[in-house]
Amino acid sequence: MYKIVAKKELAPNIYLIEVAAPDVAAKANPGQFVIIRLDDKGERVPLTIAGVDLEKGTVATAFHAVGRTTKKLAKVNAGESIMDFSGPLGNPAEVGKFGKVLLVGGGVWCAPLHYVATTLRKNGNKLVVAAAGRTENDMVYADELKAVSDVFYVATDDGSKGSEGLDFLADVLKSEKFDHAVVMGPVSMLKKVVEMTRPYGLNTMVTLASLMVDGTGMCGACRVTVGGETKFACMDGPEFNGLDVDFDELISRQRVYLPEERMASMIYDKLGGGVKRG
Repeated sequence: MYKIVAKKELAPNIYLIEVAAPDVAAKANPGQFVIIRLDDKGERVPLTIAGVDLEKGTVATAFHAVGRTTKKLAKVNAGESIMDFSGPLGNPAEVGKFGKVLLVGGGVWCAPLHYVATTLRKNGNKLVVAAAGRTENDMVYADELKAVSDVFYVATDDGSKGSEGLDFLADVLKSEKFDHAVVMGPVSMLKKVVEMTRPYGLNTMVTLASLMVDGTGMCGACRVTVGGETKFACMDGPEFNGLDVDFDELISRQRVYLPEERMASMIYDKLGGGVKRG
């Protein structure tokens, strides 16, 4: 069992938890992920690592409580435990010294993006960061990202804070020369940003949250097409150069079980589940 030592609600239904897992913390790097399981009947859910504390032996990860399992996780409070916390899995993100780096994060993904940004900053890069959310109330880790940025932008889908949408990045890319880019967020956002960076041939690293079961390359559920070849997000990624990713195929595969996911969430809510503030 793995104890949750701290829990914080970052925004409505978006949570950050710190889990006591010294062995995972000792080996974790930015860009990697863990797979959690709440109990012996629970599904395996991949979550990207948002930070580690080596002294406390803890690993932080953020999640959006939208499905059955994440809603159940949102009801687990600090001091309680979950059954499995496997990791670190996947390959670390590229965080070397590049020069000027553009980082774009969306919603809950801003938490693991901060882990990547902090390391890039330590390695001497200049960081231009854009944090995005659906609304002002959905923004997470904006202050933390601003603190490690040389230039910082905010964007919301409805324009309630900062720019309305990410179209402003087209002007940023025209006016500045970047050596590297990192994007973490929903697949639709990844695709949008990559299409803006593509004309400049800018290596744009994206973290792919494809369907996943075991996280070790055995099941093949997380397969994606990158550069015309089949890759496994859990073993070959989860970070890939977005210029080579077949996003249309990825989006199609992600929607395969959407009806079942929605039904499971609705049944859970009707049976008295839902999210309880922690």
